[in-house]
Amino acid sequence: MTASLPVLIAGGGIGGLATALALARRGISAHVLERRARFSEAGAGIQFGPNGVRVLRYLGIDRALAAQVGRPDVITVFEGATGSALTHLPLGRWIEDRHGAPYWVAHRRDVQNALLSAIASEPKVTITNGFVVDTFTETPGAVCVRAADGRAIEGRALLCADGIFSHLRGLLFPGTHLAFAGKTASRTVLDASLAAPFVDTATMGVWLAPDAHVVHYPVRSGRDIAIVAIIDEDWREEDWGAPADRNRLMGALERFAPRLQHMLAEAQDWRRWALFQLPPLHAWTRGRVALLGDAAHPVLPFLAQGGGMALEDAVTLAHHVGQAADGEEPRALAAYARARRSRVARVAAASRRNGRLYHLSGLPRRVRDMGLRTLPPALLMGGYDWLYAWDET
Repeated sequence: MTASLPVLIAGGGIGGLATALALARRGISAHVLERRARFSEAGAGIQFGPNGVRVLRYLGIDRALAAQVGRPDVITVFEGATGSALTHLPLGRWIEDRHGAPYWVAHRRDVQNALLSAIASEPKVTITNGFVVDTFTETPGAVCVRAADGRAIEGRALLCADGIFSHLRGLLFPGTHLAFAGKTASRTVLDASLAAPFVDTATMGVWLAPDAHVVHYPVRSGRDIAIVAIIDEDWREEDWGAPADRNRLMGALERFAPRLQHMLAEAQDWRRWALFQLPPLHAWTRGRVALLGDAAHPVLPFLAQGGGMALEDAVTLAHHVGQAADGEEPRALAAYARARRSRVARVAAASRRNGRLYHLSGLPRRVRDMGLRTLPPALLMGGYDWLYAWDET
């Protein structure tokens, strides 16, 4: 009987923790195997559209998060060099009335802490830190994972939530390789009092320039501002938190309006990572093993849906495993993948398209700016109804 075994989850990021909690909500035991000896306090901002906030509600962590998130009323899109506003896209009450859930921006640390707090009172979830999954083997009724130090744990299924640089993806589907997207991202978090002389700290700002753009938004109930700068450049290190050369970064952003540059100069600690894409996999599952989140489908950040897609994966996977009869886990995992593939592909395509639009130059840039100035903001945001209306909770 496999039902007595837990579902093993390799990776304790937001996707892995959310999946464990979603499984527990359906009465299924889960065991999270996290490679880090302790959960990190580091991190940066993360955005959740209404589709993601619905999942947070379903998991029961929305109340814990509500006091920590930012709730911007608008996204102001700026022409980067002059600082003039191109459009003000509605969020706040407009998007909540339209989709029945708000748009939240948060610090990853707060999301992680809310998930861990919920899991601490959930007897069906176990977390083992310092467990680096090295290999796995399948049997007709179970899957066994082994750590690099020789420890072994058996489960009814293995979910690989070990991120964009997934080791387990390579074991499951040898020969798959990430492709460099030609861009890097640098992130920081700045005290809102230091940003206030230069920008409206209660709103989200997107500044567009040829070959670069900058995004900022409030987190920690508006006490801090999360900032991300995306630049077209060739730097391909597989490291999510490499220290960024602050002076070099400021030089790369000197084309932007002085007030934005002054705000960026206030931040002292910048971290940089390269952006990669994964060519679509022919499958996300094999037997009792499945990929989820960035391990299955890394999405470029130009639609702010990486976290949202991981949350959607979590509840969809838990639904199919919860509906499966004992021993039918492989079919449940395959059904999860079928349910998710087309939606994630659409999100990935929309993210790539936004990335191209953000970095336009010359005549295409002028046409883009004219469109942003003249088209009704609600019409522009309404074009994403297909994204934000998702609700399978």
